[in-house]
Amino acid sequence: MHELGITQQILEQALAQAQAAGAERITGLNLALGALSDITPDSVQFYFDMLSPGTPAAGAQLSFRQVQPVMRCRQCGTEFAWATDGQNCPNCGSDRYDLIHGREFYLESIDVT
Repeated sequence: MHELGITQQILEQALAQAQAAGAERITGLNLALGALSDITPDSVQFYFDMLSPGTPAAGAQLSFRQVQPVMRCRQCGTEFAWATDGQNCPNCGSDRYDLIHGREFYLESIDVT
């Protein structure tokens, strides 16, 4: 259910960008979605379809780009892809790292007419 508030914020952001650009209609929203986020595209689509009627974004196509998890080693700063079975830094072997990509959800761009 948390997707409702997030989808509403995305819609408001898209509408503001379209208005600032002088666009009449939003035909598409391009969204980045982290593979480790707890947001599901189907829920976002459901809430978007519920919220957008009567707005310039009504009927717009949602496109999701999945962002793969990336880690950064705390010891040497190397960035590397996250593995589900766990791993150490491929550069120094440390097992201390932070997730820097993979949980995000944001509006990358909009398509307008």
